[in-house]
Amino acid sequence: MITRLTLSLAIPLAALLLAPASAAAHCQVPCGIYDDHSRVHRMKEDLATISKAIKMIGDLSGKADAQSKNQLVRWVVTKEQHAEMIIRVISDYFMAQKIKPAAGKKAHKAYLAQLARHHQVMVAAMVCKQSVDPKAVEALAAAIKGIEKDWPVK
Repeated sequence: MITRLTLSLAIPLAALLLAPASAAAHCQVPCGIYDDHSRVHRMKEDLATISKAIKMIGDLSGKADAQSKNQLVRWVVTKEQHAEMIIRVISDYFMAQKIKPAAGKKAHKAYLAQLARHHQVMVAAMVCKQSVDPKAVEALAAAIKGIEKDWPVK
């Protein structure tokens, strides 16, 4: 017998199970289909969006009309979303799947340097979420450029 409580739990559970899953940074199934360069390119597109958002936030911040305030909020949200996408690509794709620990002193040192470069991208993206300073965008651009050597185009 289906009770009201059972039904009230079943409907949200079904909605959750049937909702499309998001795997923007690529899934973690070892399929072997990776395109590191496209991930870096996508981060550069996110960077360009963050840069434009910061400019637009500055342009709109002095305006008092409702439309400008609405657009200001939308640009803040967009800036945050694109910074988060960069963080996700670094953590879910590069750090979780691509960067592998290495044996031997020299290889381990290279591994730690690679981790540090990717962490720098994450931190720079976080600063972009917290700031509207164009220097934060410059730091993120430099950090992304710093990891390009790890994922050369083949």
